[in-house]
Amino acid sequence: MTKHIDVVKEVADAVRSYYLKKVPFRIAHGSTNSTRPYNKENVVNISKLRHVLKVDTEKKVAHVEPNVPMDRLVEATLPHGLVPPVVMEFPGITAGGGYAGTAGESSSFKYGFFDRNVKSIGMVLADGSVVTASEEKNADLFRGAAGAVGTLGITTVLELKLIDAKKFVKATYHPTRSTADAIKEVRAQTKVQHNDYVDGILFSQSHGAIVTGELTDNIPADVKPQTFSHPWDPWFYMHVEEKTRAASGPVTEYIPLAEYMFRYDRGGFWVGKSAFDYMRFPFTAWTRWWLDDFLHTRMLYRALHASGQTSRYVVQDMALPYPTAKKFIDYTDKTFNIWPLWLCPLKQSPQPTMHPHTKGEYTSDQMLNIGLWGFGPKNKDEFLTKNRDLEKKLKEFGGMKWLYAQTYYTKDEFWSQFDKKWYDGLREKYNATTLPDVHDKVFVDFEKQKQLSRTWTAMLKSIWPLGGFYGIYKAIKSRDYKIPHRSSWRWNFKPEKRRKRPVKKEMPKFDDFMLEEQKKDEPVKKEQK
Repeated sequence: MTKHIDVVKEVADAVRSYYLKKVPFRIAHGSTNSTRPYNKENVVNISKLRHVLKVDTEKKVAHVEPNVPMDRLVEATLPHGLVPPVVMEFPGITAGGGYAGTAGESSSFKYGFFDRNVKSIGMVLADGSVVTASEEKNADLFRGAAGAVGTLGITTVLELKLIDAKKFVKATYHPTRSTADAIKEVRAQTKVQHNDYVDGILFSQSHGAIVTGELTDNIPADVKPQTFSHPWDPWFYMHVEEKTRAASGPVTEYIPLAEYMFRYDRGGFWVGKSAFDYMRFPFTAWTRWWLDDFLHTRMLYRALHASGQTSRYVVQDMALPYPTAKKFIDYTDKTFNIWPLWLCPLKQSPQPTMHPHTKGEYTSDQMLNIGLWGFGPKNKDEFLTKNRDLEKKLKEFGGMKWLYAQTYYTKDEFWSQFDKKWYDGLREKYNATTLPDVHDKVFVDFEKQKQLSRTWTAMLKSIWPLGGFYGIYKAIKSRDYKIPHRSSWRWNFKPEKRRKRPVKKEMPKFDDFMLEEQKKDEPVKKEQK
């Protein structure tokens, strides 16, 4: 805790210096799962805040710093038989990112977004002051900062709720043969009491699978657990597709808990296949095994950012009311033709909020997230046109974007979705007006991006396959490929054997040498005496 306090003081001092100069700043975490362009000017570095400070087994809470990723968090809590209620599918997503952004998972139909399972936070405000926020203290800041992408202050510590863990998830794959059936099935499964997890994959208009999970300690004696973390394991979405392609009814198997929570890591859901498509490389079981180090989400994100391909890659999560979800999927099929799609039911947060929510005639406790991830048009103007049209259609169908991705809304369009008066009041009250507001932070200036694309670096990256090779180079340089090798959450994990370095024998100091010689002489002197 002493080290934590010292680092928080460093962060507070840096923030205060920007505040006194009236200069806006941005926050550097050391890694990101966002696809927005990254601005390196006026940065406060909080990468040192990356530790699990305490796991309290009696109160069932964990105190963690904001840069603790999901895999390290799970590794700290599972030995105590505990786990956070909501654990994002990508191991590299951090607790702070989950709180300040919008983060949901297949247990979110039950527990809500990740931040709804946070009990309290520590925060450095924009003027450098340090405060605590919870439902009892600074409650407006506590709930307002959730989803506000760091525009009200910097989270320095989180107190997370924990629940009892079990060894396995009994996973059931319910095959569907139309988008309408898939949407109906996913909604029905959220109402089944024993379901702890619910999500779905649409492989096409005529084939989908709704995945339900039930925590259990029991597994049939003749059943072998299915894993997804090892290089020879299948990618989860391909495994489910194969299991349900010709199935006439539900298919059940047992998955170790952590393997289930991070089941989409290898392949980044199915985004990893885009790397094969871009590089025009064979996509086979053997090549996936051979290139496994490059196909975990941390490495995929590193390569995607460095390659420059984010400017034409559609990575959007969108929450919609159930009644309009099918029409929206029909629209994305016709406009983008991107498959598979991810379906994730979500419990909404109380308003006002910066999280996606439904309003008016579509107001409901639950909504459905649709994940649309894949290459868009190569032509930049066409890419912008289709993304702008996507935003308009989303509003027409009563849906909203998650703000981690590229956003093209004008200010008026953006703030028509949220309570700006409430948000601005928080910024005034907590001295955050020197920080960029949410729209400033998430808005992609397309004209500026086009100008940047004309630089020599950007033009070189745009030449196939130079951008791809540069992305691979930067990913390797990050050394993130080593992380899965030492991840103890994996089923049957065996630590890598490390060669012990030979201990160098130092020459004894003169005083030590004389002392040892005196000890040797003592028995001789005693005998002589």
